Amino acid sequence: MANVHRGERWLGLAGLLALLTLLVVGVWRWQRRLGKERRDRGRADAQSAVNPFYAVVRAIARFWIWFFFERVEVRRPERVPRMGPVLLCINHPNNLIDSLLVGSVLSRQVHYLATGLLFRNPLIARLLVALGVIPIYRKADDPDRMDRGVKMFAACDEAFDRGRLIAIYPEGITRAEAHLQPIKTGAARIALGYEAHAPGGLTVVPVGLSFAARRRFRGRVLVSFGEPVDVSSYLASYREEPAKALHALTAAIQGAMEHEVVHVERIDAAAFGHAVEALYRGDLERELWDERWLARRQVDPFQPSGSIAAAVEHFRAHDPERIERLWQRILGYHLGLTAYRLHDEAVWTRLERTAERQRVARSWQTIVGLPFFAYGAAVNFLPYYVPGWLAEQTSRRPTDYATIRLLASIVAFPLFWALETALVGWVTGLRWALAFFLSLPLGGLVAYRYLVGTGRLRHQLRFGALLLTRAQEARRLLAERREIIEELERAKRDCWRGAKGPSA
Repeated sequence: MANVHRGERWLGLAGLLALLTLLVVGVWRWQRRLGKERRDRGRADAQSAVNPFYAVVRAIARFWIWFFFERVEVRRPERVPRMGPVLLCINHPNNLIDSLLVGSVLSRQVHYLATGLLFRNPLIARLLVALGVIPIYRKADDPDRMDRGVKMFAACDEAFDRGRLIAIYPEGITRAEAHLQPIKTGAARIALGYEAHAPGGLTVVPVGLSFAARRRFRGRVLVSFGEPVDVSSYLASYREEPAKALHALTAAIQGAMEHEVVHVERIDAAAFGHAVEALYRGDLERELWDERWLARRQVDPFQPSGSIAAAVEHFRAHDPERIERLWQRILGYHLGLTAYRLHDEAVWTRLERTAERQRVARSWQTIVGLPFFAYGAAVNFLPYYVPGWLAEQTSRRPTDYATIRLLASIVAFPLFWALETALVGWVTGLRWALAFFLSLPLGGLVAYRYLVGTGRLRHQLRFGALLLTRAQEARRLLAERREIIEELERAKRDCWRGAKGPSA
């Protein structure tokens, strides 16, 4: 009996020791996981850390991007990892603005690759180095510095080893066309070169930038982040046939970038697509409002553009004669508008049932808003006009206009606002000067909105006068627009049936 009790005591003691062991192991594993999480968090914070100068420049850029563009839509930014080495492959439609946009929408610091020509000026070179920019030396730019290309790859590898995010424009040059140009192999060389000594570490993310109106103040822009491109699948081929692997990965990056850009394939097709969008975009947006019960702000501003681009490509492949007929009709309609100095919206509003109410509302808005417009226009005329004039005079390429205008605006608005505020302060005192300064940006935006609205009203009144003086010509424009829209509706239905296939 004593032996039994002794055995039970030993068994109980063994069970207690087992429980204590499990508890100790559990606490140790928990502490280890906590430590790993802290280290990962610390590593993530270190990798996503932004140097103070970059943070200041980004804050300034964010304000001016907000001021310069009516709407910046960002799609799927979560595809950019919060930590670890990342290579962004971005299309390049709008010069410096492209870098400001991407840098503004990401929380991580972006290290851009830029042409070595920008580093010739010592002052600009110091500024770019402070922002983390890495120079690229190409043979076409400076044949004597080609040896520095090796240093560029080494600088990229070093940045990746530190978990940095690098951005490259694989097209090699900024282009005004809406479609993506054939890209160079530079992005693939950087990616595979790093992947060769750190397999599975790099994330390559395609980025598409699409501008709704490149030259327009308060335009719209889309920043779209794509599905990461798998680099590791090309590594084995790269070790055996480097050239073949480079071209294969380049093609994969090109396809991924094209998927994120709203575009049509050729320039002539792009012109037709833009003309169709100008006429038909409003109908597509209203269809989304009515059929899906969406508010105006909920409608994706680039969805109609993408749908129209896809339809243009469909008919280019299957019914090019139809595109030609529509193109000729649209050209004829626009010639009629030009002859009488009209905009399409003036004709469209006459076809809408709510047009009369809109004209009355705009008339009242014009009367009530006139004093606010006069004030906003008076205090903002020079900072608004001078950058546009300067950009018009100095732009060598279409892609230069928006960048020059934005940079000039960054200087002109604060400069003129400071001078005007100083003058008001000198005359009236500090309190009124502060109130005046705060009213300047709001007054500018109100004046701009007023100008857009009165411009529409002016064209509507001009078309009303045409109806009274040349009724036959006015009715011809109305009929022509109605028939073009009906033809576009038929084309949309045919395209939809063609996309579903013969089994639908």
